[in-house]
Amino acid sequence: MFKSVLALSLLSILVSVHGHGYVQEVVVDSVRYSGYLPDTDPYEIPPPQRIVRKIPGTNPVMDLDSIDIQCNGFSAGGSPGSAPAPIFATVAAGSSINVNWTTMLESHLGSILTYMAHAPTDITKWNPGTSAVWFKIDEVAKTANGTWATINLFTNLKGIYNFTIPANLKPGQYIIRHEIITLQTAGEYPGVQVYPSCIQVEVTGSGTAFPTSFVSFPGAYNASTPGIVFDLYLHGRDPYPIPGPPVWS
Repeated sequence: MFKSVLALSLLSILVSVHGHGYVQEVVVDSVRYSGYLPDTDPYEIPPPQRIVRKIPGTNPVMDLDSIDIQCNGFSAGGSPGSAPAPIFATVAAGSSINVNWTTMLESHLGSILTYMAHAPTDITKWNPGTSAVWFKIDEVAKTANGTWATINLFTNLKGIYNFTIPANLKPGQYIIRHEIITLQTAGEYPGVQVYPSCIQVEVTGSGTAFPTSFVSFPGAYNASTPGIVFDLYLHGRDPYPIPGPPVWS
């Protein structure tokens, strides 16, 4: 136990000295919204109105048992897991959303995943806690030619990732949990680096579809989950098992 905690602490120090990415802008139905900007937003008076929940900085979450794995939230200094944002965007079911990431180092190879959770109450006040409410709507590890998703994102897509809200999803307010998982230190656990970001939306339309199986954060990933421990340098050319449940459709 002590060895694992020490390893996590050392890795946290190591990664803190390097540049890491976060969602700096979201485009929803052609409307542009700034992401939460951790270097400037905490110091603005009055606080800026964002659809993206607060993040404490640019470092990854590496403790999969921490509530911070949910939205890169504020378990040490605010609402556990995620502090609700003051506003939300409106998006029609079946529409695409673009998320614009700040640039990560080329060594940060990994996958891109997107989840959603339906808010039973006002999304600007709702905190999912550790409830199993999340379902996956999108994932990619490598392109058809074997290029890692993160390399493709930052070289070919200029940091802009696109995913689609399921066309028949029932209307309502949702948190979109969008993340990058990188593997450059994932040869053993702890080591995998998770960069989650949570976006608040209201989905419109006449759909009636809704999943019946859900996961929680924390809970969806652990040290024995396929893809969490993955030696990039020995197996980087092999197929990669993307963590978490299958994509709901």
